[in-house]
Amino acid sequence: MDEATPVAAAITVENLIFDYPTLRALHGVSFAVERCSVTALVGPNGAGKTTLLRCMAALDTPFAGRVLIEGKDAHEDPRASHRRLGYLSDFFGLYDELTVTRCLRHAAAMHGLQGADERLAVERVIGQLDLGDLASRPAGELSRGQRQRLAIAQAIVHQPAIVLLDEPASGLDPLARHKLSDLLLGLRDEGMTLIVSSHILAELEDYSSHVLVMDGGRLVEHRAIAGGGETVTLALELATPCADLATRLAAIAGVEDVVAEELVAVFRAPSGAAFRHDLLKTLIGGDVPVAGLAERRLGLRDIYREVARSDEGQP
Repeated sequence: MDEATPVAAAITVENLIFDYPTLRALHGVSFAVERCSVTALVGPNGAGKTTLLRCMAALDTPFAGRVLIEGKDAHEDPRASHRRLGYLSDFFGLYDELTVTRCLRHAAAMHGLQGADERLAVERVIGQLDLGDLASRPAGELSRGQRQRLAIAQAIVHQPAIVLLDEPASGLDPLARHKLSDLLLGLRDEGMTLIVSSHILAELEDYSSHVLVMDGGRLVEHRAIAGGGETVTLALELATPCADLATRLAAIAGVEDVVAEELVAVFRAPSGAAFRHDLLKTLIGGDVPVAGLAERRLGLRDIYREVARSDEGQP
């Protein structure tokens, strides 16, 4: 494994640049994706999301930079990378003349599965994607949502370590989307790492642990969505105003980024319960009229709005 690659990283992207004939689609993008995580890839149309996914899937070759799949350069041996990856494109194709079962057998065989291994793999994804009643029907007779489920099944039939999904919920009804959320969480629990691109932020929030925000071919944010960090965002509520609250908070070791209003102050602080206990003891002992203290968890939509606001007016 490359010495520069973190042990926990399933995918490492290093200074990735991709050019179309008249457009630079990716501008030096770098990040690392933790193993057994579900990362939401979001951004406006034309942000570079699909190009990034295709480069990670070793389907497009970047102008510069590299993609490491579990520490190995994806473009040095694309076939080996494809055995470790599952990929669903936004605009996918199916063999309309083949039945659902034969489509899945073909996908399994393409990844080297044979005999009993192929049969078991096909049976497993038919159950996971609720395709049992459709198994003998030609793909060309399926509805939009049914075709989507089949395409997802083809992407994961070989149980890849890493799954890249571009708009997987497109065409799915609300119940099917709920089942998709459960499926993706189940795949994560089985040890898979997933990156999911979608415009439906509420859906992504149901199962994502991290978020990557792209805009104009650049990475503008990459963070965990909530919890698990060494610091958290805390909201302090007051019973009556305290004129020097921001100054008092900023003077406490560990408190950062204080934003104080008349009756509420929001700030970053260590995540431990012991710190919150000492903080409250200090504030109450200093006659600060504390009414409450709570952790403020930012969801995916909050993070996206925050980044979008901070980027307004930028070129």
